[in-house]
Amino acid sequence: MTAAFILSTNMSLIGIFAIAFAVVAAMNRDACGVRWIALGYAMGIAYLALEYLQTTQVDPTPVGVSIFLVFLLSQSFCMIGVARHYGVAPPWIAMAAIWSLTILAVPVVFSLVYGSPLRSILYQAPYIAMQLLFAVLVWRSQRRQPLDMLFLALQLGVALLYLAKPLIAAIVGTARSPQGYMDTAYAAISQSASVVLLVAIALVLLLVIMRDTAAEMVARSETDVLSGLLNRRGFDARAEDALARALRLGEPAVLIAADLDHFKAINDSFGHAAGDDVIAAFARLLRDHMPPGAIVSRLGGEEFAVFVTGATLAEARGLAEAVRTAFAATSFAHLGITRAVTASFGVAQLAAGDGLLTLSRRADAALYRAKARGRNRVGTMLSELAPMQPAGVAAG
Repeated sequence: MTAAFILSTNMSLIGIFAIAFAVVAAMNRDACGVRWIALGYAMGIAYLALEYLQTTQVDPTPVGVSIFLVFLLSQSFCMIGVARHYGVAPPWIAMAAIWSLTILAVPVVFSLVYGSPLRSILYQAPYIAMQLLFAVLVWRSQRRQPLDMLFLALQLGVALLYLAKPLIAAIVGTARSPQGYMDTAYAAISQSASVVLLVAIALVLLLVIMRDTAAEMVARSETDVLSGLLNRRGFDARAEDALARALRLGEPAVLIAADLDHFKAINDSFGHAAGDDVIAAFARLLRDHMPPGAIVSRLGGEEFAVFVTGATLAEARGLAEAVRTAFAATSFAHLGITRAVTASFGVAQLAAGDGLLTLSRRADAALYRAKARGRNRVGTMLSELAPMQPAGVAAG
């Protein structure tokens, strides 16, 4: 199999992956990182085309310099895309340093004898640095699922390939001029190894993007747009799992139900825009006052629910009381609402044999009792806890 044939295969594969990434980017307009990756692969096509062109040149240096820099540009575009997809800042300083040193090295590299060990080492150095930067970027992103670790490992594998190329050239020999590159065993080995890693990296990257896109779609389907909290679907899925885990491990858990008092009157008197602002403000307080790991949701309308593991009934009542107090003290004068806006809460403790529906019914019953006793209260279903109540708290 000749190097020219392998190079043609590489070009076809790069073209396919460039189109694939472009299609993914077109289907998901928020995937700005994927657009950069598609551009990087498109630049890879230009790089391979220049490899063919070089064999026809009387003076191969201009095309050789273009090849040297275009491939680095392809890596750079992919770097920006991967960084943005992983949610980290592109390593601009490191990339600028690599580019600066590369530009400075161009006259030196292309003044050395073609195929010499020093030229080979200097030629591969920026590519090695860029591949190592890919690995650092993925590691820094803190996403370390199996696919991410495989992607990182492949980047290190490519860096090792570039590092080994001067040694391979020294062992099998290479051409005496760029025009003869395609006819060498070194070219066949280099291009064959490249095509294997090219396919592996592109496929894993596509899988990473598809995984994250699917996760984002699920998150959007389970998130309430107005409050930014989980919606009922998201809450049920996560609370069911957390409840089952708490029962299995024997951990305490509680469900807090909350409802804004006289919310219909707010909508009727001040408009739905004002009502939306009130809901958003309550959601922020609810989220900020709950402990890490709490499952906080807006079930619909003015109804909210929070599932907290590792908390007792008394602790959960304290959490609800803190939110109640803070919300009652919140001013909505900017919305034209001059009176206090309040919320009522119901708290229920998880018991052996409970399901989410059973627990929710107890929390709702405690909430209804709090409303029946005057609203702006925290209710529980255990009357024996009544002596422990702070002011403004009702026990069922």
